[in-house]
Amino acid sequence: MKFSVDKHEKYVVFKLNEDKLNSIITPMLKSELILLNAEGIRNIILDLSEIKYSDSSGLSAILLAHRLCKGGEQEGTFVLTGISPSVEKLIKISQLENVLNLVPTVDEAIDYIFMEEIERDLKGGAEE
Repeated sequence: MKFSVDKHEKYVVFKLNEDKLNSIITPMLKSELILLNAEGIRNIILDLSEIKYSDSSGLSAILLAHRLCKGGEQEGTFVLTGISPSVEKLIKISQLENVLNLVPTVDEAIDYIFMEEIERDLKGGAEE
């Protein structure tokens, strides 16, 4: 599996450099996502701009990433970006467009994460 990980203070951009997200790639992707989560990374941007095709196993990896970011004490944000029309169709057929955070570009995904972080900080400050 070819990919790049760009780590920042508040988020990680995980870019898949493959054209298919299928059962061959999915186990490796899941293990990388679990490792990032174990490092304490709570905000992940998954850049699928190279992916032209995904099957249901790819969708399960996406849902795992979503669950890893949302779960635990450190609630985070998972954002999908660079989605091809065929992957978008799979997400819509699965009725997940309202569950997942979908944005067109990595820059917009970064902005989305910063807005979520500000919101969490404000909520945390209100509770104290």
